[in-house]
Amino acid sequence: MENAQGTPIYVHAKACVVDDTWACIGSDNANRRSWTHDSELSAGFADASSTGVARSLRLELAHEHLGGAAPDHDLDDPAQWFDAFRETARALDDWYLGGRTGPRPPGQLRRYTQPEQSRTTRLWAGPLYRAVYDPDGRRPAMRRSRRY
Repeated sequence: MENAQGTPIYVHAKACVVDDTWACIGSDNANRRSWTHDSELSAGFADASSTGVARSLRLELAHEHLGGAAPDHDLDDPAQWFDAFRETARALDDWYLGGRTGPRPPGQLRRYTQPEQSRTTRLWAGPLYRAVYDPDGRRPAMRRSRRY
């Protein structure tokens, strides 16, 4: 994500909206460490009305991230929702690839590609991550035997 001037935006907050009826907003990550060791805070709420808080949150976040760039998309249709995000990110990426000529396309989203890790990094980082950073809670003997 980036702002209108092209400065990258770091966002620590997380938001999850399910079926426009339930939403959760907070700082916790979806891993064991965040839920057991880090100080995090989240709030969840449910509202099944057609003008509910969860739906309003989803649409407000979409308009913010798209920069108002989705007038031809029905953001209540899941396929059109993803098309709007994909097209907005592609337009901004193309603008950068084209040398940033002309007006900057609306929106805050860019395509993110995770850099490929070397084989050496994967060999040491994977096990260390699973064992130390986000262990699954089983005793070592159970993990070695692949039992749950």
